[in-house]
Amino acid sequence: MRLRRLALVSLLLLLGLAESGCSIGYYWQASRGQMSIVQGREPVADLLEQAELEPALRARLELSQQVLQFAHTEMLLPDNGSYTTYFDTGHPYVVWNVFAAPEFSLAPQVWCFPVAGCIAYRGYFSEAQARAYADKLATGGADIFVGGVSAYSTLGRFRDPILNTMLSSDDADFIALLFHELAHQLLYVQDDSAFNEGFATAVEYEGLRRWQRARGLQRDMATEANDSRQRQDVMSLLENTRTRLRELYSGALDDNDKRVRKQAIYSELSAAYERLAQDWQAAGLTRRPYGSLFKRGLNNASLGAIATYADYVPAFDQLLEMCAGDLSCFYASARSLGELSPESRRDYSERLIEMRNLLAPMAE
Repeated sequence: MRLRRLALVSLLLLLGLAESGCSIGYYWQASRGQMSIVQGREPVADLLEQAELEPALRARLELSQQVLQFAHTEMLLPDNGSYTTYFDTGHPYVVWNVFAAPEFSLAPQVWCFPVAGCIAYRGYFSEAQARAYADKLATGGADIFVGGVSAYSTLGRFRDPILNTMLSSDDADFIALLFHELAHQLLYVQDDSAFNEGFATAVEYEGLRRWQRARGLQRDMATEANDSRQRQDVMSLLENTRTRLRELYSGALDDNDKRVRKQAIYSELSAAYERLAQDWQAAGLTRRPYGSLFKRGLNNASLGAIATYADYVPAFDQLLEMCAGDLSCFYASARSLGELSPESRRDYSERLIEMRNLLAPMAE
């Protein structure tokens, strides 16, 4: 018992899950959830020796170890024992993240932690607790969004396991997710969620492309190319909407008129997405990027959640292009970018995005 208590104390200090003014309840649920994973992990090698192992799980675990080898040798991502174990959470998601934004602002609310720094969401191992906290924020007038998460990274401080929650997606998404989470272990900048998620997302896309190319998966490569174009279609739509909302929120209308106009803009966004979906269907494309979010209805918080993961991806794509695809150069450039002051990092990232937008039509 004493060792377990020490482990809990070490975990809490290491992950920095407590924040100033944070309730003991939040502190405890976070530590208990992480410790259940640490203590319940099973080595993948042992599971694969079990004759009774369910075939679908066996196939995914075997694939995971092949992807890990590729990640370490070809993508130069950390080799520290992560994803060599497995844990079944018993739930569809391992964590539920709460995102929030003011009623008339796209700036996400942030929560600050001693080690992880300030991040644009707050995670709970219990969906009920996440939604209760979100409801509390909503009573204060904030837009809120609660999203289930299939995986998260402890940034190399623990040997993160493969989770059952990671297995529901198709092979391509599963492979990409492993690259994404390993990328967080390679580079993490405090207080900049958009930088961290943009970097990891860019690495996941590049990793998936290289994996498919190395294995001659022509059909998968064509599917990914279509997915990329669809994501760009949605990103253009969302950026236009964000521009309109920023203009509205900074304008002189009173709050009631702003609410009416805000609702109209979001309704127009949904209608525009439906037109995109019809175009995709006509082209024989079955995937619907961000479809589940649009089905739930977007607001300032969910729009911010998408932006956190997507905004800086073009900047990192441009860095990779400038390095002619050399990953050592790319990682060093990204690390240097992360060492800049927040203002300089943002300004340089925006210049990279502008460069990407200018050069993209020429490349086509």
